[in-house]
Amino acid sequence: MCTNFTPTRRAQWVKETLGVDLPSGYPDETFPGYLAPLVVKSRQSERVACGLARFGLIPAWAKDTKISRHTYNARSETVAEKPSYRTAWRQRQFGLVLVDHFYEPSYASGKAVRWKIERTSGEPFGIACLWDRWTDLASGERVVSFSMLTVNADGHPVMKQFHKPGDEKRTPVVIAPEWHDAWLLADAAQAAELMTWAHMPDLSAMPAP
Repeated sequence: MCTNFTPTRRAQWVKETLGVDLPSGYPDETFPGYLAPLVVKSRQSERVACGLARFGLIPAWAKDTKISRHTYNARSETVAEKPSYRTAWRQRQFGLVLVDHFYEPSYASGKAVRWKIERTSGEPFGIACLWDRWTDLASGERVVSFSMLTVNADGHPVMKQFHKPGDEKRTPVVIAPEWHDAWLLADAAQAAELMTWAHMPDLSAMPAP
C-alpha cells in the first residue's frame, strides 16, 4: 500500500500535459491527511481543473475525518462494492494525483528499507484516484479528498519486490499520459479496463532511506 509520495512541482510539464496550472500550498511529501494536487475533468463541459485535495477519501456520509486514516488506498477489485467508495465509483469521480515519485518498503535486507519509485523517463506522472466531497457540519468547510487505486503487482517487473515477504504485492495504478483523458472521462467498464499495470509506463526503483 502506498502511504507516502512526492507531489510534483513541475508546473511546465503539468501545463503542457494536462493544460492546467498547479496550485500552491502543498507539502514536499504527502502522507494520509496531507494535501496534494488532484486533476479532474467535467464530463459536461470537458473542462480540466487542478486543485488541492486531501490524501485519504472521506465519503460524503462520514461523521468526521477519521475514516481517511484507512481510505488512502482502494483495491480495484472491490472499489465498486465498498461503502466508502461505491458512491464515488458509481458517480465516476475519477481523478489523477500528480506525482514525481512514491515510496514502498523493500525487505530484501531483512528489514524495511524505503525505496523510491519513479517513471524511467524521469517525468512526473498521474496516479489513478477516486475522489469525493465531504462537508464538516460544524464548520461548513467542504473538503475534497481522494484514494489511490491499486492493483495486484505479483507479476510486475519492478513492483513485485516490495512489501513484506508472503504479503500480496500491490501497486498504485499509474496512468500513462496517452490514457489521461480516457481515465478522467471513463465509465465504470472503461475504468476497470484501465486499472491494470499492463497500461502503465515503465517504472524504476532505487533505495531512498
